[in-house]
Amino acid sequence: MSYPCLVLPQFCKTDIHIEIYGEGIDKNGGPEILFAGDLKCNYQDNAKTVLTPEKKLVQLSGSAFFPGDISPCVPAISSGIVTVFGVPRDIFKGEKARNPDGTVNYTRIDLV
Repeated sequence: MSYPCLVLPQFCKTDIHIEIYGEGIDKNGGPEILFAGDLKCNYQDNAKTVLTPEKKLVQLSGSAFFPGDISPCVPAISSGIVTVFGVPRDIFKGEKARNPDGTVNYTRIDLV
């Protein structure tokens, strides 16, 4: 059975560079890079106001949506860094939304 793709490729027009980190470290002491690449995504910005002792802080974040599985060799996306619109942002969490048959319908990466 074929399932409809919920993130259509024709709407993925934003250039994004992604580096997904693993839990280990490489031989130079840096983070272990499991996946790195330049892709196209559907990017959505978010912002919220957080009250601090100084009374206000605006926290910017965003979500990047990709059709299918962008990194089949990585079972779960938990950390890394992306560059979108020339601004580096940290990966807060990743999601591989699955179809009932277990295939990945789309990948979502939440950024801070």
